Amino acid sequence: MQSYTKKLNNFVKLLICKMKNMDIQYVIGVDMGGTNTVMGVVDARGTILFRSQIDTSAYETGKDYTKALGAAINELIEQNQLKGKIKGIGMGAPDGNMNDGTIEHAANIPWAKNVVVPIAAMLTQETGLPCKLTNDANAAALGEMAYGSAKGMKDFMVITLGTGLGSGIVAGGQLIVGHDGFAGELGHVRVVRENGRLCGCGRTGCLETYASATGVARTARELLELYPERKSVLRNIIHRPISSKDIFEAAEKGDDLALEIFDFTGKILGEAFADFITFSSPQAIILFGGLAHAEKYLLKPLQEEMDRQILTMYKGKTKIIVSQLNDAEAAILGASALAWE
Repeated sequence: MQSYTKKLNNFVKLLICKMKNMDIQYVIGVDMGGTNTVMGVVDARGTILFRSQIDTSAYETGKDYTKALGAAINELIEQNQLKGKIKGIGMGAPDGNMNDGTIEHAANIPWAKNVVVPIAAMLTQETGLPCKLTNDANAAALGEMAYGSAKGMKDFMVITLGTGLGSGIVAGGQLIVGHDGFAGELGHVRVVRENGRLCGCGRTGCLETYASATGVARTARELLELYPERKSVLRNIIHRPISSKDIFEAAEKGDDLALEIFDFTGKILGEAFADFITFSSPQAIILFGGLAHAEKYLLKPLQEEMDRQILTMYKGKTKIIVSQLNDAEAAILGASALAWE
């Protein structure tokens, strides 16, 4: 018995020694937003161990941005003594083409607005690591499927309500990207046909011009100008542009104008969702991003309008869920999933 125990102890010691000497693999997940780019080192269990970030819009060209991003990633690796232990980089970016690894004509990114930037290849050149890229909303969908509200679901949509409005569509357990890598740009479905707002994409009346953080701020400015006699705490904001956060805080104080803004936004989303459901019949639509935190003001008008507009055969079949994942964390984890493949 003692001989067996001794052998077992020796085996355990040898196993621990081997594990200590193993090259544990990690990946880098990058979430590129219109304002900031956040990155993290992720282990195989989906834990974000280390983070960093840079300003997305502080650069004149895609080359300048990629150099800065590559330098930040290299520094993150060096600082945490992970050289040789990183398997690759996964990146979620606005207007990211999963098939080609490019960002193409990104309306909300000044240096990518009218050009195609081969960012995956450029980032590999800067870091020496393989890089895969997808749309930022697709990355959020992957994060929800792996770690969030969509666990176990095979048919769902993620709608990201940030600077713009993005969408990630999963059908039959597969992310829908289309033959050209650009399927599912639901933020650029036109919801107002006459006298619609000009969108950064060049068209008018796009959903994201009404139902995004910037769209909500535009609604506030329009209503304040249209109804100069209406009282609102938002009129006190004169030294800087009104933000969606300002409108949320005003709604929390019971400001009638702010509440009307969210009611208007919710109804537009509800009408759009009634249309979206017809082409994929998802189990759920998951709201993700900063504006989704205003759920108590958005969800009621959204649900009511969706129920009013939806085809009878779909009624009551699709849940509206607000993501419970931390915004930056879900996007980083979703993007990092690409690098494990």
